[in-house]
Amino acid sequence: MKNFNNKVVAITGAGSGIGQALAINLSQLGACLALADINEAGLAKTQALLNIGLRVCSHNVDVANKDAVYQWADDVVAYHGHVDVLINNAGVAANAPIESLDYDDFNWAFNIVFYGVLYGCKAFLPYLKQRPDAHIINLSSLVGFIPFPNSAAYNCSKHAVKAFSQTLMQELRGSNIHVTSVHPGGIKTNMMRNSRYETMPSGLDHKGMIKAFDSIALTSSDKAAKIIIRGALKNRPRQLVGVDAVIAEFLSRVFPNSFVRWMGMLMLHMEKKWQQ
Repeated sequence: MKNFNNKVVAITGAGSGIGQALAINLSQLGACLALADINEAGLAKTQALLNIGLRVCSHNVDVANKDAVYQWADDVVAYHGHVDVLINNAGVAANAPIESLDYDDFNWAFNIVFYGVLYGCKAFLPYLKQRPDAHIINLSSLVGFIPFPNSAAYNCSKHAVKAFSQTLMQELRGSNIHVTSVHPGGIKTNMMRNSRYETMPSGLDHKGMIKAFDSIALTSSDKAAKIIIRGALKNRPRQLVGVDAVIAEFLSRVFPNSFVRWMGMLMLHMEKKWQQ
């Protein structure tokens, strides 16, 4: 993607966090936007923060609903005439030990995080293929290559997004569509507040985890959005976001087995410390 001026960009999870920051930054670059979120109030807030006069449409979309995502893709093209970029950003988390993790919670996270990406890509691909220069940006995570304990649903769904994106890159090689797999570290968003959470074996409750996460999240949503946009402009196949993601990705490659064990022990130790 050479630039975003007058490009039509579709963004899921645009009502808050990274999605909202992406919308604001892309509007400043002259992009036309198609915003989607299940939170209508969040969408209205995002739209109020955009450049006046920007051509933008907002849609209440549950990305776990395949038919709703396909309808959104059709509506975007009906409104804008075409679409150049798809950003699959919507995400949630379910935090609990595997032994007690409820299947419904696991499926809830997987349906939004992974199937939301799958539906989005398949719904928009026919339209993206019609453009001379198109781009798909899928948000995986730091946990896409280094899982954390008590986060199996989130870990597995983000690993799946990474594998899906890498497969898509191979299949679209040489075409007009570039694919970027994004791996943020700790980002200051409300995702932890909105997560499904079970009190950890250490005794750390949801309120304590939110406070702990806020204290270690190193990157703002605005900074994350700027990094993602720069990566797309350079057609990077993978974009790490945040120094924590850069360090963890490096250590996971150099010490693929020991680093996973060490990270798990560190996280469990930190849970006990935060609980105190």
